[in-house]
Amino acid sequence: MAINTPITIAYGDGIGPEIMQATLKILEAAQAHIAPTVIEVGEKAYLAGNTSGIPDTAWQSLIRTKVLLKGPITTPQGGGYKSLNVTIRKTLGLFANVRPCVAYAPYVATHCPHMNLVIIRENEEDTYSGIEHRGTDEVYQCLKLISRPGSERIVHYAFEYARKFNRKKVTCFSKDNIMKMTDGLFHRVFNEIAAEYPDIQHEHYIVDIGTAFIATNPERFDVIVTENLYGDIISDVAALVAGSVGLAGSANIGNQMAMFEAIHGSAPDIAGKDIANPSGLLLGAVQMLIHINQPETAALIENAWLKTLEDGIHTGDIYSQAFSKQKVGTQAFAAAVIERLGATPHHFTPVEYKSGAYAKIVCYGGRPKIRSKKTLVGVDIFIDNPTDIPADDLAHQLQALKSALELIVITSRGLKIWPDSTIQDPYLRHACCRFQSGTAIKNLTAIKHDAIIQLLQQIDALGWDVIKTENLYTFDGELGYTLAQGQ
Repeated sequence: MAINTPITIAYGDGIGPEIMQATLKILEAAQAHIAPTVIEVGEKAYLAGNTSGIPDTAWQSLIRTKVLLKGPITTPQGGGYKSLNVTIRKTLGLFANVRPCVAYAPYVATHCPHMNLVIIRENEEDTYSGIEHRGTDEVYQCLKLISRPGSERIVHYAFEYARKFNRKKVTCFSKDNIMKMTDGLFHRVFNEIAAEYPDIQHEHYIVDIGTAFIATNPERFDVIVTENLYGDIISDVAALVAGSVGLAGSANIGNQMAMFEAIHGSAPDIAGKDIANPSGLLLGAVQMLIHINQPETAALIENAWLKTLEDGIHTGDIYSQAFSKQKVGTQAFAAAVIERLGATPHHFTPVEYKSGAYAKIVCYGGRPKIRSKKTLVGVDIFIDNPTDIPADDLAHQLQALKSALELIVITSRGLKIWPDSTIQDPYLRHACCRFQSGTAIKNLTAIKHDAIIQLLQQIDALGWDVIKTENLYTFDGELGYTLAQGQ
């Protein structure tokens, strides 16, 4: 007798309860071996005063079962509410977001009928760290954090996924022509790990042209691996190009935990009308079944779902005069899938998931490295300049200070405005003043933190508002910071 696998269920908000009800009916009819525990997260938890959208009791269930099937969540408008998805992903270490994007032509309209790609998105780093600051009345910042262990882990996962699911190529998307250090690291790690998988093709695209190719020629891609923000954007683009965001399921995978969901939102405008398409959540549940080693049940459900599409039983979002035979609501669509359990599609290739072939992929990253020689050589000092003191005057006053550090450049939003600037009417309110232990990049010498402290004390005596500092380091003699635009 098969053992039921404990899972946690969150019905979600908006259309969440009705599509979850439909999905669970199909899982039950397919005799999936699961033992669900229901938790309350999302809008009700937010409005009860929990700014994260998830109470402590829910965490206890997740830690016990290690698997979450979640309906879409509504985050209340207004400040102070953090994204529940981001909170769950980061708290549970769900580092890999896996989104298959498949065309189901001709039954779902698309210009790319042969599209079948998987986007694997890093889930914990990048700008989604959520570290933001306001420095002046007019300037805000968001930190982009990319680590070597995080990059190694997601790239390794992408190649392991490709190997396990018989994919032939992995493509990396980044923007390292502009963000040479953060995206440059991600691209470099991709090349290093790709060399360990000679049986799998690999390539790299700058994310803007890569996104354009997804929109116009997605058949050229197989598996795409990328950073958090890019992955969020391109996965929605790809889902829409495939035919419908409503058909896309998503897996969020960690070494210990996993969460499965649809990629669409809670659609409160159609909630309770029994018209929502449950397919995205259902396909997320199919991914869940593969994850908990019930691949035969996953294939049984997915084939029945494909047969339902072929038979023209469609919800309103994909209904067409040409290929639809019956427009149905949420629960009637679920009933149609249940009726076809055991059947196989004719137009589509029947899916087959082999037992034991898709064991959980575990990737930790952070391979041992020899530590670099890290040397403090300067500091960037950011100043709120509310009276718009001209750059030449700023430089004159700073150069008059007694310091072991030399003023090298003043920038505004990354653009050099001193010395020798030809910028007409530069933006002066947010100024970054770079001090180094020398002017020649190759001859920088080590300094101590007290040199920076003394410099800051003198700037404070001028009555200037220092809003931020960034220490400047070299690593084995290589600069750990970029030059300014125009420097």
